[in-house]
Amino acid sequence: MSPFEKLRNREVPPDPLFPSAAAQIEAERRDEEAIRQFLEEKDIMSVPDWLQHYLNKKMPDHITPLAYMGVVDDLTSDTRLHEDAVSYIPEPSPDLSYFRLATAKDPRPIIVHEGVPGHYFQMAISWANPNPVRRRYIDSGANEGIGFYVEELLLQFGLFDNKPHTREIIYNFMRLRALRVEIDIQLALGNFTIEQAGEYLAKTVPMDKPTAVHEAGFFAYNPGQAITYQIGKLQIVKFLSDAKIQLGEQFNLRRFHDYLMENGNVPIALLRWEYLGLDDEVRGFFE
Repeated sequence: MSPFEKLRNREVPPDPLFPSAAAQIEAERRDEEAIRQFLEEKDIMSVPDWLQHYLNKKMPDHITPLAYMGVVDDLTSDTRLHEDAVSYIPEPSPDLSYFRLATAKDPRPIIVHEGVPGHYFQMAISWANPNPVRRRYIDSGANEGIGFYVEELLLQFGLFDNKPHTREIIYNFMRLRALRVEIDIQLALGNFTIEQAGEYLAKTVPMDKPTAVHEAGFFAYNPGQAITYQIGKLQIVKFLSDAKIQLGEQFNLRRFHDYLMENGNVPIALLRWEYLGLDDEVRGFFE
């Protein structure tokens, strides 16, 4: 879809970078609030009144040397639900890395995946679950599956229609998630070195070489994690489809998503079993 979107937008001028981190921080604050309103107005899912916000702050000096180690977010915890989640950002620049360059043009793709209704949103709501097992158990397939799923969910609902090049970013994120699976497997089999996997991502995504090598290194020491994005999202889509078929006119998308978010730390196959009584995906574990 990415080539189609690029062709569709070939006459649309490129999106400018924010003039400063302060301008980006303010835009992100407005966008995060607008996404919450979008979720409610479109009847997609409920946004609890108690839920705090996912906000940007300027990258502090003591964090800058550690930024290469991963996503510099503080998504709070089950004991800090009264606090806002924070994502630290640098000054906008055309030399920024893959994800940071995207957010320096439009914060929303990362808000959706990392913040609302992605990781922070899902984890905070799950951390408020009265069941302690569901509060504390973490499953990458469910967590990353939800983060990946909500990107396309809001793309299809039209959240990004006002910025065509942002739709290109979402499709490119999808491409990256697919290519991550390939390097994950090739690294585990010993068919790629980290450097070779980085070169492959840099060429095929495409993305800047330092980010590509970092991605390769991460999946070299976390084998199988890249696959959880795809498997988790596919499980959610199947769960959604099965719920629509079984419940028919009684199916309600808001209720489905509210259940998914409240229990999103639990493997999707178990949620499907509980919600629909379908145990075909888990029966083999008990026989």
